[in-house]
Amino acid sequence: MDVEIFAGPDALAIGAADLIEATIADSDGRCDIGLAGGSTPQATYARLAEREIDWGGVDVWLSDERWVPHDSEDSNGLQAERSLLGGIEPASFLRPRYSEHLEPMDSAVYYEARLRSVIGARPKLVLLGMGTDGHTASLFPGTKAVRDTSERWYIANRVPQLDTWRLTVTPHLLELAERIAVIVSGAAKAEVLAAAIERPEGRYPLELLHRSSGSVTVLCDQDAAASLSG
Repeated sequence: MDVEIFAGPDALAIGAADLIEATIADSDGRCDIGLAGGSTPQATYARLAEREIDWGGVDVWLSDERWVPHDSEDSNGLQAERSLLGGIEPASFLRPRYSEHLEPMDSAVYYEARLRSVIGARPKLVLLGMGTDGHTASLFPGTKAVRDTSERWYIANRVPQLDTWRLTVTPHLLELAERIAVIVSGAAKAEVLAAAIERPEGRYPLELLHRSSGSVTVLCDQDAAASLSG
């Protein structure tokens, strides 16, 4: 697991955008990117939307999604459309199905089938964030999806501490991905980030990335990196 430290949030957004742009440029025409939800990655997406990038061969999907309608202000997909996808052409955007008559697990099963048919054997690049509790995607501490040992790619995860359902990538998908980039900002996350990277004890879901067969890069600002020993 590699760590890249940036002076502040703006530099972090630029650095993460550079990594994504380079991945697309090196992909020989076809590439897929799993977008992270949450507030921190939005600055990165805004930077990407300003750049002259050939998105023609890029399939964009969601590392996790809230179980809400597509037009909900809480939807990760809606946030991604506003910050990035509304300003680029012609990348394809794959979103999970939502309906009040559909169960979250049924949506996850269908979405996984779509991802497998489009992506192939393994995802190219998965973007993630990290919460102050160490959750990543919608893999929250103590929830069933963190302990999932199947070969599923996508799963519905009940999050009791938020009294809600989430759709999320699985530990297996994170093990398969060719590259994972984790974008972390803020002093409130410093101690958890250091523990997950340097002292993994199975306490935080972010520690699942130590099992990845691909490359893992943590991009963080100085505040988030404050408790790292290196």
